Parts: sequence; structure tokens; C-alpha cells
Amino acid sequence: MTVVADSAFEGAQDSPAKGRVYSIGPQATRPYGGPPAWQRKYFAGIIGSDIAAGLIGAALAFFARFGHVNDGSRVYALALIALPAVWIAVLGLSRAFEKRYLFVGTEEYQRTVHAAVALTAAVAIVSYGFELPTSRVFVLIAIPTAAACSIVARFGWRKWLHHMRRDGRCMKRVVLVGHESSVAALIVQLRREHYHGLKVVAACLPTDEPQGALLDFDTRVRGSFDRIAEAVAAERADTVIVLGCPEIDGQALRRLAWKLERSEVDLIVASALVDVAGDRTTVRPVDGLPMLHLDHARLTGVRRLAKEAVDRVGAAMLLLALSPLLLTAALLIRCTSAGPALFKQERIGKDGQPFTIWKFRTMHTDAERRLAEIAHLNEGDGVLFKMKDDPRITTVGKYLRRFSIDEFPQLVNVLRGDMSLVGPRPPLAIEVAAYESDMRRRLAVKPGMTGLWQVSGRSDLPWEEAVRLDLRYVEHWNLSLDFVILLRTVTAILRPQGAY
Repeated sequence: MTVVADSAFEGAQDSPAKGRVYSIGPQATRPYGGPPAWQRKYFAGIIGSDIAAGLIGAALAFFARFGHVNDGSRVYALALIALPAVWIAVLGLSRAFEKRYLFVGTEEYQRTVHAAVALTAAVAIVSYGFELPTSRVFVLIAIPTAAACSIVARFGWRKWLHHMRRDGRCMKRVVLVGHESSVAALIVQLRREHYHGLKVVAACLPTDEPQGALLDFDTRVRGSFDRIAEAVAAERADTVIVLGCPEIDGQALRRLAWKLERSEVDLIVASALVDVAGDRTTVRPVDGLPMLHLDHARLTGVRRLAKEAVDRVGAAMLLLALSPLLLTAALLIRCTSAGPALFKQERIGKDGQPFTIWKFRTMHTDAERRLAEIAHLNEGDGVLFKMKDDPRITTVGKYLRRFSIDEFPQLVNVLRGDMSLVGPRPPLAIEVAAYESDMRRRLAVKPGMTGLWQVSGRSDLPWEEAVRLDLRYVEHWNLSLDFVILLRTVTAILRPQGAY
């Protein structure tokens, strides 16, 4: 074991851990013990929420089925104690508390749903096998209610964590390892997607000094690849991300893992695959060599039919529920400006097929003619015209855009099958004509009323970022992701950012 002080390598005077001594090597221990306080609070919060979810599910099912305690219902009253404990145990068996599934992504919610299905199946099998007189109404209310409450609570805790990370708190300290251009590109992405909670504090490059892309960043370079462990100790990092580079082969990576394994430092190897869903990748060992297998994106079959059914039913229900709001918006448009209440436009849908999209009119009827007068004021960086204070927008139109009410008539497009509730943004023909080959992948699925672009900044997003988010959705899409995006859409509508 080698003992290294901060002053043992160049740049140590800038370290936040100046003056401390750490152990580096296979027997190294983390300079601070246990998980950070925010992580302990997060785990305690979701466990407490899951216990409360089990209690709520049992209580709601008991009073809905029985109403009060008597000789026939006394055994079900015990479920007020039993179901929270059983629910926590089933969630644990479903690995819903593992760090790899928390904080971001949809896997956490999927495992909660899997736990509910498994518990329902287990109750049914035990009841049938032992011929127990189990109340089906009680089971069908208690378990789905517990699952729904857990998902909502976990979503709330995640939003709290993302809010904290937006302020620079609850972050993991990361040391990046790789070539300079790759390191710089990942720094940009991690700073943009702060909700991942990864704060880059240092980098290790093939050379000791930055020579190109990293010169524009304030990230410290802590030496070359043979000083990674020293950089981790000096920066008090808890995560190392290794980007693909020929200098770090399998043997070097294994040695690095040995150095970090007892210090509770996470080692992440970044794949060269871009925006590929985790459930499409599997690691299969071949004679001790891990091989990463990539499945094709499943855009057809039962999953597509399920998405179609959810879209049609959801659109019909929303149209009924929002009909008073839609009628009010139409009347306000007609009463405050000349012209029709609805605006129609040709967009490009799945497989490049054109269709007519419907929206509430938010501009004056001469908007197209006046575009040439203000074209020089374009604030967008793509082929679309964007302007925060567009003079062509009516007074009512500003409020309709502010809360995305102008998009609601597209529910008719969803009902007709032209669009989906969630999907890539429906492009204009002029946009599609300017697409590069990769961008045409957006047309593999139906466009959506909302999507990752909607919940990530709307019109404030750069053109390249909007396209990247759409491509990510195509590669990742599933019903769980759609559910999360729909939940995030509600909060995005209530925020003013990007609504113009």
C-alpha cells in the first residue's frame, strides 16, 4: 500500500482536500465513510413512502370492501399491519431499492409495477393452493393502490432530488478518464443534464496537460492514466467514468477496478453506443470476455398495439374532460381577433406520410405574409423561425401558448391515428427536406403531442438538442417512459420556460 499526500503531484494546491493524506492502492479505503447524507435521506424517504403506500392501499381496500370491523373482516384488518411490511419485502425482491435503478430513468417505476403484479399473482396462487376464502375485491384495490401511491411518491422524491441538483447540491464527484475531445463532450452533456447528478471535478488524459478541447473548461487535469487513483483521492471523488480509448485495455481496466473496489468509488465504463435503451443491451460472457449484445429497437408487435390502445382511449377521455376548456378557448379566439378558431397545417408523420395537424390559432391571419418583415429577428438556430416576443401573436394566443392549450386540438389527430400522445415533435415538410440520414430515424414512430423535447425546455432547446432527444425517444420508447413523460408534461406546462 502506498501513501500519497496531496502535495505529491502537480496541481495539488488547488485541491479542495488540501492537507489531507489518503491511501491509494488495492487496500484503499474511502476518505469518508458510508453514503452521503442526501442519499441516506433519499432512501429513508422512499422507504417511508412505500410503507405509507402499503398502509393506504390496505386501508382503502378495507373500508371500500367491508366498511367496519366485524367477525368476517377482522382478519383483513390485520392487513393494515401486514401489507406495508409485505409490500416493502416484495419491492426489495424486485430490486426496486437498488441505486442503479433510482434517481433517473424508468426502471424504478417498472420494478414497482413488477412487484405489484408478482404480489397479486402470489396471493392468487396461495389462495387457490390452500383454498383460502380471499376477497378478490380487497386484493384488486389494495395492491394497485399501493403501487400507484409508491410510484407517485417516488416520482415526488425524484423531483425533489432533481431540484436539489439543479442548485448544484446532492451531486456525485466524478473523475473522467479518456481522450480530451471525448472528455470535453461528456462534460458538456453532464452540465446540460444536471439531473443525473454527476459533477465533473477532474480529468485524466493520455498526457499531463490539456492541449485542445479542455482548454475552454475549468476542469482540472490530474495527470495521465497512471494517476487515476491519486486524482480520485485528491478530489474526494466517488465516481470514475472511463471513456473508450485504446490505452485502457481490459487488463488496465481490471487493475483500476482493483484499486477502487474497497474505497466505495463507483467505476463506470462508458459505452460507445449513443442513446440506446438499457433493456436493449445485454452482457453475455464468451470464454470470460464480456460481450455487449445490442437488440434492435422493437417498434412493432404487441407493444405497438398497446401504445395505440392507450393513445386512442387516452385521447377520447381527455377530449371529454377538456371539452369545456376547448370551447372556451375557441370562443375567446373568435371574439378577440378576426379569423377561424382553429389553424391547420401539413406535417410529416410516421414513415414520412403527410397529415393535417390541428391547433388553436394563436396568430393573426396575416402571420405568414408578415414573416418576411421580421425574418431577420429569428432567435432559433434551426430551420424554424423562433421569437420570444413575436408581434404576430394575439393577446389570447400568448396565454394559449403559455399553457400549451393551443396544442389540445391535436387530441383529434391522436384519436384519428395520425399522432400519438407521446412521441417526437411533428416536423414540417421543410424540416424533413433538410434532415440528414440520422435524423430520418425520427420518422420511425408517430409524432406526439408531447415528448422529451416538450419536458426538457420546449422552444428554448437548440435545434441539435431537440433532434437528439427525439432520436433518444425512438430508441428507448416504451409505455413506462410514456407515462413518465406525461407526468413531466404537467409540470412543464405550468412552467413558463420555452413557451413561445
